[in-house]
Amino acid sequence: MVTLLLVSLAGFLAQLIDGAMGMAFGVVSTTILIAIGYNPAVASAVVNVAKIGTAISSGWAHVKYKNVDWHAMFKVGVPGSIGGFVGAVLLSNVDLSRALPWTSSILLILGLMILYRFTRTKIFGKKRRARARWLAPLGLVGGVVNATGGGGWGPVVTTTLTATNALTPRKAIGTTNTSELFVAIFTTVGFLFGLGYRQFPWQPLLALLIGGLLAAPLAAWLVKKAPQRIMGVIIGGLIVLLNVRQLLVAVDAPAAISIVGYLAAIALWVYAVIVGIKMLSVDRLKE
Repeated sequence: MVTLLLVSLAGFLAQLIDGAMGMAFGVVSTTILIAIGYNPAVASAVVNVAKIGTAISSGWAHVKYKNVDWHAMFKVGVPGSIGGFVGAVLLSNVDLSRALPWTSSILLILGLMILYRFTRTKIFGKKRRARARWLAPLGLVGGVVNATGGGGWGPVVTTTLTATNALTPRKAIGTTNTSELFVAIFTTVGFLFGLGYRQFPWQPLLALLIGGLLAAPLAAWLVKKAPQRIMGVIIGGLIVLLNVRQLLVAVDAPAAISIVGYLAAIALWVYAVIVGIKMLSVDRLKE
């Protein structure tokens, strides 16, 4: 019972972060399930089933608060569903852990780009509509990463959408969370196809789902009310810190180097937050 309560709490916190930041539900939840003893494929499958419920709740709330860009949502969601199905089948049969350093390096660069953009005086340049020619590959890659890593749709898609001038952080987060419903459904189908019929561990699944459902509306409200500059800085810092950790683990870095890496990432994040807060006064004068 204590374990299930912890899993439910993790689901609540993970969805609160995911709904407000556009990422982390899968990463947090999958980590816990693997720590409990489930293999990566089963853990990812359980998390994606849970995501169906949380994505419905989160997506509805984001639609209610007008956080969704429908053009981008469909253009990224359909390829993402295909990528999720393919990635799930691959994870069921192939070890793709060697791709982690490459994926984390890309995300780290995008995180640094976001921090740079949201600590500048002028956040956005000339508006342009998000085009399908790059949204489709983005969705495909995001779907594959999400399935093979037990999470990653948010970090890949939200990061890229926010790093462009096409969508504001609020729209990027809402669009990513809403399209995740389709990705989760097709990823789950892919796992069932790749793994064959297996009994899902329903208790941790329900615990994750309950915690996530409770957090989803609160997260969408938070996105609506939070300053865009601060949201961008928080997203960028979170991405940098998480992927510095992933890279250090992947290369089996010595303890001293790991400590330096963590301290550098945290210092950069704190600096960006301070600059972002100071810039809020400049933003208010422009309103």
